Amino acid sequence: MTKTLNNYAADQWVASTTEKLPVLSAIDGSPVAQAGSAGLDFAGMLRHARDVGGPALRAMTFHARARMLKALAQAIMARKEELYALSASTGATRVDSWIDIEGGAGTLFTMSSRGRRELPDDVVLIDGDLEPIGKNGTFVGQHVYTSLQGVAVHINAFNFPVWGMLEKLGPTLLAGVPAIVKPGTATCHVTEHAVRIMIEAGVLPAGALQLIVGGVGDLLDHLTCQDVVSFTGSAATAMKLQSHPVIARESVRFVAERDSLNASILGPDAAPGTPEFDLFVKEVAREMTVKTGQKCTAIRRAFVPAQWLDAAEEALKARLGKVVVGDPAQEGVTMGPLAGITQLNDVRAKARELATEAKLVFGDIDTVQVQGAEAAKGAFVSPLLFRRDDPWTAKLVHDVEAFGPVSTLMPYKDFDDAIALANRGLGSLAVSLFTYDPQVARRFVIGAAAYHGRIVILDRDSAKESTGHGSPLPMLIHGGPGRAGGGEEMGGVRGVKHYMQRSALQGHPRSLSVVAGRYLAGAPQPEGEVHPFRQRFGELQIGYTLRTAPRTITLDDIEHFAHFTGDTFYAHMDEEAAAANPFFPGRVAHGYLILSFAAGLFVDPAPGPVLANYGLEGLRFVKPVSPGEAIKVALTVKSKTQRNDEYGEVRWAVTVTDSADELVATYDLLTMNAI
Repeated sequence: MTKTLNNYAADQWVASTTEKLPVLSAIDGSPVAQAGSAGLDFAGMLRHARDVGGPALRAMTFHARARMLKALAQAIMARKEELYALSASTGATRVDSWIDIEGGAGTLFTMSSRGRRELPDDVVLIDGDLEPIGKNGTFVGQHVYTSLQGVAVHINAFNFPVWGMLEKLGPTLLAGVPAIVKPGTATCHVTEHAVRIMIEAGVLPAGALQLIVGGVGDLLDHLTCQDVVSFTGSAATAMKLQSHPVIARESVRFVAERDSLNASILGPDAAPGTPEFDLFVKEVAREMTVKTGQKCTAIRRAFVPAQWLDAAEEALKARLGKVVVGDPAQEGVTMGPLAGITQLNDVRAKARELATEAKLVFGDIDTVQVQGAEAAKGAFVSPLLFRRDDPWTAKLVHDVEAFGPVSTLMPYKDFDDAIALANRGLGSLAVSLFTYDPQVARRFVIGAAAYHGRIVILDRDSAKESTGHGSPLPMLIHGGPGRAGGGEEMGGVRGVKHYMQRSALQGHPRSLSVVAGRYLAGAPQPEGEVHPFRQRFGELQIGYTLRTAPRTITLDDIEHFAHFTGDTFYAHMDEEAAAANPFFPGRVAHGYLILSFAAGLFVDPAPGPVLANYGLEGLRFVKPVSPGEAIKVALTVKSKTQRNDEYGEVRWAVTVTDSADELVATYDLLTMNAI
């Protein structure tokens, strides 16, 4: 029996009440599932997310949400073979599915790690430094991020049913926002099973995740200013969604990743026979065939110096000639079918358009030799390499994307021409440059970066570790300007902020410090009899301060430090030369001597809760200290972040002042303290 896929609405698995769409095998066209969303209460799903999922997620700190993401990734990995088995019917090879399934889990792992390392164990995220406003420091400004109180609607493409969902879901859940996921119909059976795995992991709060395996009905009619729509797909659909009257009226955040005529450029130094030439050929061929070219980052336009056009064509044809098309379950098959017959028809139609202005030099639009399957029953297509000798008189090769194993090879006259041709795509997700000349790389970035979301610079030294032209990474942004949609996803913590609201706070540092969850300059600094180094992590209070007695720095101190360390810089040793320097009144203390004496003033030497000093950040020397002057220190608990059950990170604000109470130095000290 054909499996009926269910929606997941208001924490219940719900089947469509009426007609369902068939989900067909890409290999032989047989039905593998049926899906639909008729009968769903779409407004109710949004209410459930806002009223149940949102509050539950917002009650969790960033670190709790990060641990949840890790658990979801572990659940996916533990049952990955179930997803591999389903993925085969989409036409994906094992390598294709690895990118989708394990790559998707890897995105969650990365977001979890970034969240715990870079975000506070809190629900408020500080953005930037404190902004002084009043003269006396009693009225200041501070930017913060807080979670949106709406829903993220994720409308995903068919090409990556797992990764495409998880790369959006990671930043969304980490931001504390519930999601409603709508996958592409052709591969929604894989997405549905991945959602089941995550729900059954038992770590998601109620209402945090819902799934629609059919149409979205009137879902968009009920959006508000607190909601986000994140879309991956065609430009036509993106424009239709973006012009929805409710999205326009409510200023609903809209993130789009759409058509992209990504380019790859062979540098002017990368002649045939160089490692860069070989890497270029390998990468273009790989991007044409991995996922059967159904990647939003795939290379659609390949540019080479005019004198090497023939050599590049022959090398690409030789490499493409080794591609074996067929059932991905068959040994030796390196490229499976497209996702379905609809996709096959679209790719062939687009290829015929390209053929009106470019010469097909490899493959056949209508026929292909297939291994282990019947070509007529599946969505099989040959890799198709076109060549256009005059790229500037062409239009379609720069405007039409055949979303399959299709690319066009073209020449450029000089490097300025190459940059202009790369930009002729009017916005892409990714562009790659193959060169061993760093100056060529710099010139390209300056000339082309404005048109491309990601630039990959590949050469012989980076090749072994490179993830390639077409691999979006969770720590880097994924998106691009213009034709690519103008959106931005992932990028580590940057992606989290897309689901949060930045607000400017104004007020007394006392109030803003409590709101922000960290000490801000000007806030109260309570003191006590207990040295802060004698207090455990849980006992330390934000703002708790130790003020030390002063210590006078003598000329003997300066000379001893100089000879002991070897730092005999003239400003510390030569009175006449130091006095001639506009920054110094004469001989002054070493900056690192000031730091060392400061530590000697505030450190409590006995064993205790402080386990390790692992660094300082933001060090600034503000005013020099002359021999005979005294310094003193204020050590303040600035923020705390629990790392595990045994210890947590304490950030201390350290200010060093002189006998006139003027600032000498300031920095943040980082320690690990026992819980």
